[in-house]
Amino acid sequence: MMPQAMHRPFPSIFLFSLMLSTAWTLASADRAAAAESDAAGRLFEMRTYTTAPGKLENLHARFRDHTNALFVKHGMALIAYWVPEEKPNTLIYILAYPDRDAREASWKAFMADPEWQRVWDASKKAAGGPIVTKIDKTFMRPTDYSPIH
Repeated sequence: MMPQAMHRPFPSIFLFSLMLSTAWTLASADRAAAAESDAAGRLFEMRTYTTAPGKLENLHARFRDHTNALFVKHGMALIAYWVPEEKPNTLIYILAYPDRDAREASWKAFMADPEWQRVWDASKKAAGGPIVTKIDKTFMRPTDYSPIH
């Protein structure tokens, strides 16, 4: 016969395990619901800018020194910026917004901002002409299994 003390911890360990498992399941369900809600609303925009030959550095300077701060000022979330190795005059970046309406409002305010208009004009003059020759946009929403929401 086993001593009585050996039997007492078992229910405590079992209950603790059950509580932990239940908490994990509830937390997972909460995370899944939050992800579903975020994915349904949050909008990502990938923008690809092609510059005139030799003007990519002018574009980098404009983003580095002015554009990024103005994007943030107008409610745009900066996600990342890339330069493709096989396309020397190209900048690709992604912005995020709570939803499509927020995107439209942010861009409208950004384009109307007197500081942006001043910076755009000054950078174009400093570069000796237009910097960007082509803009492509792609709107994206994350999948339910995406690590980003």
